Amino acid sequence: MFKIGDIEIPNQVVLAPMAGVCNSAFRLTVKEFGAGLVCAEMVSDKGIVNKNKRTMKLLYIDEEEKPMSLQIFGGEKQTLVEAAQFVDQNTNADIIDINMGCPVPKITKCDAGSKWLLEPDKIYEMVSAVVDSVNKPVTVKMRTGWDDQHIYAIENAKAIESAGAKALALHGRTRAQLYEGIADWDIVKQVKETINIPVIGNGDISTPQDAKRRLEETGVDAVMIGRAALGNPWIIYRTVKYLETGELIEEPSPSEKIDVCKLHMKRLIALKGEKTAILEMRKHSAWYLKGLKGNGKVRKRINECETEEGLINILEDYTNELEARVMVS
Repeated sequence: MFKIGDIEIPNQVVLAPMAGVCNSAFRLTVKEFGAGLVCAEMVSDKGIVNKNKRTMKLLYIDEEEKPMSLQIFGGEKQTLVEAAQFVDQNTNADIIDINMGCPVPKITKCDAGSKWLLEPDKIYEMVSAVVDSVNKPVTVKMRTGWDDQHIYAIENAKAIESAGAKALALHGRTRAQLYEGIADWDIVKQVKETINIPVIGNGDISTPQDAKRRLEETGVDAVMIGRAALGNPWIIYRTVKYLETGELIEEPSPSEKIDVCKLHMKRLIALKGEKTAILEMRKHSAWYLKGLKGNGKVRKRINECETEEGLINILEDYTNELEARVMVS
């Protein structure tokens, strides 16, 4: 357990904020698998300030998800502060997170996301302005640097701490790396040794053993799991149990995977309506079925599916097919 401001985080496993994925339906599913903290996908400060309809829907939080962190991004102080104040006063988020890691050009060209990594002074100015304007604890998620020539992780982390942020999540890649190459946990360790607020390490955690090794090697307060949790909330449960007891729980059976996929789909339909949800579930279903035998043909059928009934039928046919194979063998 550790604390972010006055918010107790019950264990050392955190779900990363992933754009286009971390809506309430996904977060709630992962929370049920034991995540100590779940983080929402990033939300535009201008979208909040302008009360954009699509943006406002991203602010929905189920009470069962808590504790949870809602992430905002922006490049201008005034709109970032206004958006933070709205989240502070009008949502049930526990923590307000500022995105300083997104590498996508459409974000960085607005002077947002990882563009800040080049300017420790701007980081201090922006973060302190947000901290001073809200009551909820403020955290930051960032990368190690812009590229190999511009790694200011320690200066940036010091600026974040001085500005009053209550925790820092650090992805061990530069902006230039995007999601390629290997995360640099040596820099994560250096940052942890430099600042006194909690540090959450992120990058290449794909097994419970990875999580344990990184926690022991770097002394970080928690690990953040992102892509490894896509279609695989069991990674959260298995990691929490392994860290607590040393027991390595088995991977889920195919039918367990498909059952959770169907639960996720029902939640997404309740959140977004059948049409949008089924289109989104195409990618999620592919993630849930990853590694299962004969999933290529099934994925092709899923990618043509447009209804809840159709998707349930496809998944149940596939479950029966897999079970029949087991009986034959």
